[in-house]
Amino acid sequence: MSDQCDLCLLGLIILSSLLTGTSGADDDHVFISSGVDVRLSCNKTLSDCKSTTWIYSNTFRHSATVELITLGIKKDTERHERLSLESDCSLNIKNVTEEDYGVYDCLQFVNGQKQGTDARVYLHVLHVSVSPSSSSSSSSQTEISPGRSVTLFCQLDSYFRLSCDYLVRSEGVELLWVNQAGVDLKTDSRYQISSSSSSDQYHCNITLTTTLLNEDNNREWRCQLTHRNQLQTSVTYTVKYSAPVSSTTLTPVSRSNSEKTSSRTTATAPTQGS
Repeated sequence: MSDQCDLCLLGLIILSSLLTGTSGADDDHVFISSGVDVRLSCNKTLSDCKSTTWIYSNTFRHSATVELITLGIKKDTERHERLSLESDCSLNIKNVTEEDYGVYDCLQFVNGQKQGTDARVYLHVLHVSVSPSSSSSSSSQTEISPGRSVTLFCQLDSYFRLSCDYLVRSEGVELLWVNQAGVDLKTDSRYQISSSSSSDQYHCNITLTTTLLNEDNNREWRCQLTHRNQLQTSVTYTVKYSAPVSSTTLTPVSRSNSEKTSSRTTATAPTQGS
């Protein structure tokens, strides 16, 4: 083992979600972090779900709408194993990914005739990535240590007709980087915080850049999303310093807990000999 005592960074990303928020009588906005399970409500008016159809729209991924459930039967092979219907015809999506954002419509038909009121749900997905990234495309490891600059990217993916500007100005959506106490990190000159929308205007971004310090052990930085001043979901990045090693690596390992509708991505720093 090398005599040099280098500190290791253990990055812990915890994703938690509160599934609330309504934009109108029949349209819901659901904000959630990637890696968790979500339940989308349907306006059930019939006795069973054999009349229920769920369709999905996202023109960034599909040129037309996709039928997920047709008259109670799963049709979407791409996400077949992650989809299920509740007894009230709500749609369950397990282990939500960044690609699941978009608009979901629940419709009911009897003998080809539409029944009741359609339910429309806008699903927005929040996720975080970290830089620097590995120069090797075959490796998921990132060398990182105190004294080096790190940038955390927090992005909200939304339906193509709801621009970032619209969500901020009309829906009251806000992204913030905060510390453990919930204080906005923009008030601390140590951090460089910048907000922007993507080139297509439909993805809201907020980045945090700072230089890691030895005293950052167990420090948390949280990207949180509020909708009309109500916390909806958040992603927490926790710094942990482990036993001395000769080099430092950051390796993402995905875990999920569907019962608590939360998931965890853990970065471990293995001990290496010289």
